[in-house]
Amino acid sequence: MSANQFKVAVIGAGNAGLELLDRLFKAEFIDIIGVADKNAQAPGMLLAKEHSIPVTTDMFDLLQDSSQIDIIIDVTGIKSVRDALRYHMQETRNDHTVIMHERISALLISLFNGMMVETKASDEFY
Repeated sequence: MSANQFKVAVIGAGNAGLELLDRLFKAEFIDIIGVADKNAQAPGMLLAKEHSIPVTTDMFDLLQDSSQIDIIIDVTGIKSVRDALRYHMQETRNDHTVIMHERISALLISLFNGMMVETKASDEFY
């Protein structure tokens, strides 16, 4: 990680991802390297395009050189996505990148809004 910037990838660009991305774009110390969502028309995908950030409907496109990513923010709330991210990090022996769980994303979004924000975070065990 650069001493001056966090290199971040965001997985999930629906409404929760949109709120998070909106805040991330305002932080000079964050370099958003890409956004992934299955829906190319998801609100966060459109916002990322407006900011000339690479977008993809396949999260593994973002992860091709995941050792260059400091933090992957998972906003999907989907257990299979979380599991696939973990598996990828293990298989590629990436011990640099941190995967930020969707519940932490929900906490941050709630803090930004000054109230609890509902997300579709999975109730399944981390």
